[in-house]
Amino acid sequence: MNSPILPVLEQLNKVVLGKPFQVKLAVVCLLAKGHLLIEDLPGMGKTTLGQAMAKVFGLDFQRIQFTSDILPADIVGANIFDREKSAFEFHPGPVFSQLVLADEINRATPKAQSALLEAMEEQQVTVEGKTYELPHPFFVIATQNPTHQIGTYPLPESQLDRFLFKINLGYPDPALEKVLLKGESGRTKMPSLESLLDLETLEGLQKSVSDLTVTEHLLQYVMDLILATRQSPDFAHGLSPRAGLAIVSAAKAWAFVDGRDYVLPEDIQQVFVSAARHRLQSVKTSSASTIELIEALVKDVPVPA
Repeated sequence: MNSPILPVLEQLNKVVLGKPFQVKLAVVCLLAKGHLLIEDLPGMGKTTLGQAMAKVFGLDFQRIQFTSDILPADIVGANIFDREKSAFEFHPGPVFSQLVLADEINRATPKAQSALLEAMEEQQVTVEGKTYELPHPFFVIATQNPTHQIGTYPLPESQLDRFLFKINLGYPDPALEKVLLKGESGRTKMPSLESLLDLETLEGLQKSVSDLTVTEHLLQYVMDLILATRQSPDFAHGLSPRAGLAIVSAAKAWAFVDGRDYVLPEDIQQVFVSAARHRLQSVKTSSASTIELIEALVKDVPVPA
């Protein structure tokens, strides 16, 4: 079948130059109803990607700039006393949007970071004992600076596990960077982006992804990969059952974007590193990076016959 997502990818790749794999992962993350974590240096196009996705998918957009003094109420909202009504009224925060860009999330204190936890997992927030539903769909793109930079607070494991993918954009190709230097940046092309999908269509695509079938032997393949992370001496701990669910959902979405209604082993392999890298921690005795260890693990685990 022809993928209805191809025009979306074409539009996004006009703005985020030279990063088709990362752009595809971001779209896959939205279709799989996950959340996306982007770690990179400032000025790499993280915010541009979030703004472009909101425009192309026709989603309400809010950006939250995380700082060391941001409070949970600045994110989820607060009850404010209305003198005319002599009562407290809830004023929703910027998290009440369909696409939320949590910019430089690791510059905030753990208390402020935790304000996103319930929202990302339950699609709701609780303020002073009362629960408020968030819009649907609800998609968080969080950006963080490398943890060696000054003024950063590492995200705890419970927060990292809420993200379906972690990706890096990285430096652009020199030829494309030269285009940026000429003034043809992604931001200048933002006004020309068109909204290609409406809310009903997007929700229909997400349902189609969820309905994709995964054969028994491919589910066993995912299990073999998960068990390999738990048995490997290279990692401090293995992947959780939630990580397994995330990998299956992401593989379905990758297959759907490729125009198929069934999953192949290659779909699992394409998403596995991005779904596992923030959930695994390499032991200190290993000289290889976590990504290199995961890639080697994927190569070593055979696909069941």
